[in-house]
Amino acid sequence: MTDTDLLAGLVPERFDRHTIIFLFRPADATPYSDEELDRLQVEHLTYLRGLKDEGVLIANGPLDDQTDIRMRGISIYALPLEEALELANDDPMVHAGRFEIRGAQWLTAEGTISFGSPGDSA
Repeated sequence: MTDTDLLAGLVPERFDRHTIIFLFRPADATPYSDEELDRLQVEHLTYLRGLKDEGVLIANGPLDDQTDIRMRGISIYALPLEEALELANDDPMVHAGRFEIRGAQWLTAEGTISFGSPGDSA
């Protein structure tokens, strides 16, 4: 058996595409008072809730124990990368200079990952 044969057995025939948006805290993040940060956080979470309600945001959440403390969160969109970046750039925290975004297409073997609604039982 050749390496090509072995590789063919390891690489999936089909992939599902997921658009991942990474939220980063910029080194020069705009400073705000605690009250202003609380208001921005409410606006940020309200914005994301609206995207979920529209069905374009599949999952999102903050990061913990990350190797780079600037990494703050991840969002997974049911949209092409450019459209997801456009929506992510409209986030109030991005407008306020508290987050920067990066994006990528994440390819997973077809049918190996799914996202449910909060409260769905497995």
